[in-house]
Amino acid sequence: MKTLQLLPVLFLLFTFNSLQSQNDYFFPKGSEFDENIPSPQEFLGYEIGEWHTRYNSLVHYMERLAELSPNAQIQTIGYTHEHRPQIILTISSEENLNNLEQIRQEHLAHANPKEDEGNVSEMPVIVHLGYNVHGNEPSSSEVSMLVAYYLLASQDPKVEEYLQNGVFHIEPALNPDGRDRHTTWVNSNKGNPAVADPWDREHNEVWPSGRTNHYWFDLNRDWLPLTQVESQNRVKFYHTWLPNMVTDYHEMGTNSTYFFEPTKKYGSENPIVPRYNYDTLNKIFAEYHQRALDEIGSLYFTGERFDNSYPGYGSTYPDLHGALGIVYEQASSRGHVQQTGSEKISFPFTIRNHLRTSLATIEATIDNRELLLDWQRKFFEDISSGSNEVYVYGTKERPGLNRRFTQLLLDHQIEVYELENDVSINDQNFQTEYAYAVPKAQTQNLMVRSIFENVTSFADSVFYDTSAWSMALAYGIENGITKAGKLNLGPRLDSEAIQRDLSLPVQSKYAYLINWSQFSAPKALYQLLEKDINVKIAFSPFKTETTTGSSDFGYGSLMISTADQPVDEQELFSIITKVARDAEVEINAVASGRSLNGIDLGSPDFRDIDLPKVLMLTGEGVSGYEAGEIWFTMDQYLGMPITKADRNDFSRLPLNNYDVLILVSGNYNDLDQERIAKWTENGGVLITQRTATEWVINQKLVEAELKKAEKEQDSSARMNYAKSGAYYGSRAVGGSFYEVDLDITHPVGFGYTNRNLSLYKNSTVFLEPGTNAFQKVALFTNDPHISGYIHPENLELIKNSAAILARKKGEGTVIMFSDDPNFRAMMLETQRLFINSVFFGSMIF
Repeated sequence: MKTLQLLPVLFLLFTFNSLQSQNDYFFPKGSEFDENIPSPQEFLGYEIGEWHTRYNSLVHYMERLAELSPNAQIQTIGYTHEHRPQIILTISSEENLNNLEQIRQEHLAHANPKEDEGNVSEMPVIVHLGYNVHGNEPSSSEVSMLVAYYLLASQDPKVEEYLQNGVFHIEPALNPDGRDRHTTWVNSNKGNPAVADPWDREHNEVWPSGRTNHYWFDLNRDWLPLTQVESQNRVKFYHTWLPNMVTDYHEMGTNSTYFFEPTKKYGSENPIVPRYNYDTLNKIFAEYHQRALDEIGSLYFTGERFDNSYPGYGSTYPDLHGALGIVYEQASSRGHVQQTGSEKISFPFTIRNHLRTSLATIEATIDNRELLLDWQRKFFEDISSGSNEVYVYGTKERPGLNRRFTQLLLDHQIEVYELENDVSINDQNFQTEYAYAVPKAQTQNLMVRSIFENVTSFADSVFYDTSAWSMALAYGIENGITKAGKLNLGPRLDSEAIQRDLSLPVQSKYAYLINWSQFSAPKALYQLLEKDINVKIAFSPFKTETTTGSSDFGYGSLMISTADQPVDEQELFSIITKVARDAEVEINAVASGRSLNGIDLGSPDFRDIDLPKVLMLTGEGVSGYEAGEIWFTMDQYLGMPITKADRNDFSRLPLNNYDVLILVSGNYNDLDQERIAKWTENGGVLITQRTATEWVINQKLVEAELKKAEKEQDSSARMNYAKSGAYYGSRAVGGSFYEVDLDITHPVGFGYTNRNLSLYKNSTVFLEPGTNAFQKVALFTNDPHISGYIHPENLELIKNSAAILARKKGEGTVIMFSDDPNFRAMMLETQRLFINSVFFGSMIF
């Protein structure tokens, strides 16, 4: 074993004396290549594994291959947040490339049960080779170049067969922004000779590391919610081809070996994916991967640890579309060479392992081409038949949310239809103009179920990630399920159909009103305040006559009077019109301050809103995911800048320049707690979530208590050590949905019309409600569990605990969330709670 593990060290100590020696290391024995196609080493000017290749060089190499070879084409499918191109290099035979669009159309028709079945003996199989979704798991992007080189330059006769029988889409980096962040770090800290000590700076990136994208999101969790532009572009390309095979390459801890599927049976598999995928296809491919790694003496394991259940993974999403998705994990060098126990692991060694499983995957796909093509057809035939149930969703009060949810469905190629008749389901009324229908009997049946269904029974109690993923709950969209015979379906929707003409405001000489329940009302508020427009907020509901008729306005409704503004009536109207158009909100004009019911527009219950200046602490020890979610929410949903300051600079920060301080989960023990306390007492708004809430309570910065289990664990109890992982894992809160009762009259609850909402919980922070009757903003109900796994002991702690508390501290306010209301930027049901805290926290009394 030691001899085998020394191979990566020897490779690093002695540079290759020729291109052939490098090829001999990476590729199967006896591989020969066309000299007219440059190898990655020849193009880059350094040996693969000697440096980490910057993304632009990856792109340029792929472009060069497309220029030189008639068997390659390149395209840009979109751009990242940092405007790096997302490219796909497509490789196949020259004949196939000349007929690529025809092949694509025939493939999609074959996969669709409504179309004629194709002749699989003549159809190429479609393969998507995706690499490097986590930027600091970099070896697979290097592999993408070697795979492209192999397919285009290898003289092996079987490669010609590959190109005739397959279309290969190579995506060299699924996360270009994160990759370059990591590449810059390791290259700029590389020693010469390279330093293997794991404590060396090269192996320890600074926060937030290159794992995530620009907004610090994990793109391997975003295939379902599609909040990030990279995922939106990728899934759009995915559905233009519906590949049969999809690879998902990763790295894991340095002290591990290599992993390929199958994952843990039942416990780590998606419960609605047909068993054929796991029991047959997975096993077939595993034999190829086994042989490939046995051949070079690399250790590996299967059938444990890694999860395949969440639909937002790059290896699970294909399984829900009649394809085979496989996750691969390689022990990481996290740099160029790193000590691991008594051995060393090198960057070239990690590259070679991923290369060999890539080539094995290609071989397995071609060998089983007809099997994969037949399976995809059968998959869609089976799942799209046999159900006459239809989901109905939508509400009149939140048209902006309706549009966003519908667009998500359309992005996943789910069939959505207009309603031709009103329908009532479980006391919920769905009106034709504001509600839509989604039949379960369609080719995207499994995606429909993933988005709408609540799951509460599981094969296992330990989860690698989340155990609940209903996007209907995440959005808080009203929905119900009924029999198809109870309603008539109208036209099928597309993206253009849901972009209804926005009703722009008419000019008023008196005032304008904005209902705060609208999804983009916060964006409109920011734009108005940023232009120094005076805006007031209603602390009581009212009904008034507008230019479009009498309308009800709830708690939190905004009022902009034409008087007492820094601009004249005409300029104010121009600003109002622009805001309505940009934010896509309805703004009502009123001619009188007298209301039909409730408060008048001159009531003391209308209070002035000031534009808050917001500070969020970031940096080492702080959750990059949670901080990124808030940054993205404020940036992309509101267009509102916030200051992201490193926690190590806290002592130097001019804290009094800020109105709101946000602490996400993290370590804040070295911060000046007295300074935070005085700032809050002087009128600041402190917003905390998850472990930051736990911290402010433990540090006595606020009067509140954590809820603990009533019964302590029996210290005399004894269990087998081998069961410890399952024991503690089952008691983690991996992520599930719960019902809370929200005080919609509280400023944090403004804009909600229903007291009951679903909240996503993935922490073990449990809050006692306390004795102040008016500070219990949101409480978990007595029977809160909606979807996902929860251990019975944790469920008892959740029951009747507080989800949100708001405490006065001097002139200021502390707003504490037990959980993360912006989780993955997809929890639009609870996102407004956080936004309300930012805008209205200073108004709490």
